[in-house]
Amino acid sequence: MNTAASNRPRIKKVDVSDRLITARSWRLSAATPEQCSNFELIGDGEGVHSPDVDEDISAQGMLTGVPARRPKGTGSK
Repeated sequence: MNTAASNRPRIKKVDVSDRLITARSWRLSAATPEQCSNFELIGDGEGVHSPDVDEDISAQGMLTGVPARRPKGTGSK
């Protein structure tokens, strides 16, 4: 039997409270608490998708501190 194991980071859970969102992004920073609370794990835990704000956050990006770039012409510089 050949078993392949991935050593890529995985997300098991995301916690949202009135004081903290463990996974954060520029899109989520402008979202309502209700929008932030609506999420699903994707890719066998490789990321989190927030459909209300159309945001995907990867475990690798969170661990390496590489945020998604804001599109030109939105938000602060």
